Amino acid sequence: MIALVRRATVLCALGAALAACGTTGSSPRAPGPGPSATPASPAAAASSRPPTLAPGPAGLTPVFEHGPRTGGDRTVALTFDADMTADEGPRAAAGERFDNPELIATLRRLKVPATVFMTGRWAEEYPAEARSIGRDPLFEIANHSYSHYAYTDDCYGLPTVPGDRMRSDLERAYSAFGKAGVPDPMPYFRFPGGCYDRTALKALAATGVTAVQWDVVGGDAFATDSDAVARQVLDGVRPGSVVVLHCTRSAAPATERAVRAVVPELRRQGYRLVRVSELIGAARGRA
Repeated sequence: MIALVRRATVLCALGAALAACGTTGSSPRAPGPGPSATPASPAAAASSRPPTLAPGPAGLTPVFEHGPRTGGDRTVALTFDADMTADEGPRAAAGERFDNPELIATLRRLKVPATVFMTGRWAEEYPAEARSIGRDPLFEIANHSYSHYAYTDDCYGLPTVPGDRMRSDLERAYSAFGKAGVPDPMPYFRFPGGCYDRTALKALAATGVTAVQWDVVGGDAFATDSDAVARQVLDGVRPGSVVVLHCTRSAAPATERAVRAVVPELRRQGYRLVRVSELIGAARGRA
């Protein structure tokens, strides 16, 4: 068994056999300035890019778990994994819903900034929704792999992406985002299952992404008790927390109801809801 650097403690969506990765897309692109008669200066161009962490030891992909714990600004990032594995198309065709438009509508109604970690297969199945989320300034879309298969062995029963396909699996997700019309997805990556090791961090180093984990498990995967999910989030949150929840109706049916309880209470406690990019920027002294 490969020793994991870190393993998540949240139940993941059920895995499936790895589909062959026939094409690869481009590496993640940082948002650039709009057209201008005057070229932007290098400093201005750099400031417009999403914040990322510096490479880890030996140039490995850096890993982010939470923002600053101290300071006067109490921030928390709600993140939502839009999971769909590479071979779940027949289930979607039969009527199973891997999206959750009610959740997105609630986030918009409550004006909650959020980061959606989306698989490429999800974007292929729901391109109009992916495009709508990606073009809404309230949200940011980040990469959750193409296939939602594990990047290590022994990861909650998920099939494993071979080491020589890890980078192409990530890049295929970015390609799917582009085909769906998602502008400028973020250079952030969440490992399926939260499972990674040194081999995985090395395989993705050249892509320039920051791996984003979490410090609060929402516990919404396959949960039906929204009050229990809300309590688990509220009991775990600290300043700078990254909360992991899900944006898949069939696998996380209680999430939208839990969010309706969590958001007002966090605000009552003085928390400001932000996207992951702001927490990473704060960690680098840029926010």
